Amino acid sequence: MQTRSVKLASMPLAAALLALGGSSLSAQVGPTPTAWRQHEMARPRPPVVAPAARTAPAPPPADAVVLFDGSDMSGWVGRDGTPAWIAQNGYMEAVPGRGPIQSREEFGDVQLHVEWSAPNPPNGTSQDRGNSGILLMAGRYEVQVLDSYQADTYADGQAGAIYGQYPPLFNATRAPGEWQTYDIYFRRPRFSERGALLEPARMTVVHNGILIQNNEILRGETSYLVSGSYTAQPEQAPLQLQDHAHPVRYRNIWARRLPERPEPAPGYVPRGVPLSTAQLDRLAGSYFRAPNPNATAQQQAAAQQNPTPAYTINRDGNALFVRIGTSAPQRAIPLSENQLWLAHTAATMTFAPIADGSLQLTWDMGGSRSTAIRRASTR
Repeated sequence: MQTRSVKLASMPLAAALLALGGSSLSAQVGPTPTAWRQHEMARPRPPVVAPAARTAPAPPPADAVVLFDGSDMSGWVGRDGTPAWIAQNGYMEAVPGRGPIQSREEFGDVQLHVEWSAPNPPNGTSQDRGNSGILLMAGRYEVQVLDSYQADTYADGQAGAIYGQYPPLFNATRAPGEWQTYDIYFRRPRFSERGALLEPARMTVVHNGILIQNNEILRGETSYLVSGSYTAQPEQAPLQLQDHAHPVRYRNIWARRLPERPEPAPGYVPRGVPLSTAQLDRLAGSYFRAPNPNATAQQQAAAQQNPTPAYTINRDGNALFVRIGTSAPQRAIPLSENQLWLAHTAATMTFAPIADGSLQLTWDMGGSRSTAIRRASTR
């Protein structure tokens, strides 16, 4: 990449894609975490690491969306509404001057697998050498594709760079003509309903089996000559492959949509029932498990000499706190006068009196159940 404006201006559909962003409100992601200027040639280059020997194309997982299988380009569209690039011999090739292509499918959080190959013999220097790019969210965030094998350019623009922001940790580039593999793990930015940035985007990249971008916080959209910023955008948008006037080849492209982690429904935490201090005090005390029959005689003797409660319940005002073993106390929510619900740990504690005046505690968590006893004499 040389300029984002060049990349996006080269396609008439760019305006429509950018219009997906909605609000023009922009937000910076705090202070720049590095003193390096963008594209600084004095910035240290990543160390070169030779990747493992190339293997056959990695088959996609069962739930992957196959975007290119070696022949069918129906999942891609160019600026004229056609696939635009050439598909032959198991790969597709950028046709200089025809512009980028983008996926018909849209993605937000995504695991993306892409294999690419720079032209051989190589031609050109610096950024004019096997240049292309993989762009997420309709061109907003770019992972650089470049022939960086025994070739020099600025660090934040070489192969595997999050363009203009983060150089790769290592230069794992294979020789031109050989197939390279990117595995990109992308978490989209989050915005409020009014378009304010709530959480910046993050990206991890593995190049030829070597981690080169480690959960980096993106400082904004891909930019050139200006500081990157965020604009509100949809939750999903197409992927793009860049035409940068070089016949870079691609194959075996697949993606997996990554779901949001499920959150508990409203009301998941019970409000509990009010108990009197006398009812709370009835449950307080130290509860001990029965001796472990599988313990050695020495272990059993030590346990008898220095007994440690399995559960310790204390009242503080109108609240009960439960200590599990020696862990920090947790707030307990009374479901009834005989049952507690732990707010932090997914467990319930049910209490039942025993004829000798002791109180039995039944601990139930994650499908496992155990009991402990508070002896009348230890209350």
